Amino acid sequence: MDIGKVIGTVVATRKDPKLVGTRLLVVQPLDHNQKPIGDPLVALDPDYAAGYGDLVYLVTGGDAMFTAPGKILPVDVGVVGMVDSITLIDEVKEDVKSDT
Repeated sequence: MDIGKVIGTVVATRKDPKLVGTRLLVVQPLDHNQKPIGDPLVALDPDYAAGYGDLVYLVTGGDAMFTAPGKILPVDVGVVGMVDSITLIDEVKEDVKSDT
């Protein structure tokens, strides 16, 4: 699982029929220090739970197809949870500082 921040939404008037009624979000992947990494992704939000600026858990690849209960959807990235807080232990923080 990865962590990302919702930075936008996608509106598509024509899409795969299996995606009708679903929500697509633009999500910026983040590293363990909540700094942007890589390019933004389009992710399925099957529960309509996330909003602009929210931190979310993401799954990618084949696992993303199963993010909506009872459905198999044609997606590569899916939101599977909301992040309430992130806590790093001091040892990890020191290792991160020494790597940069």
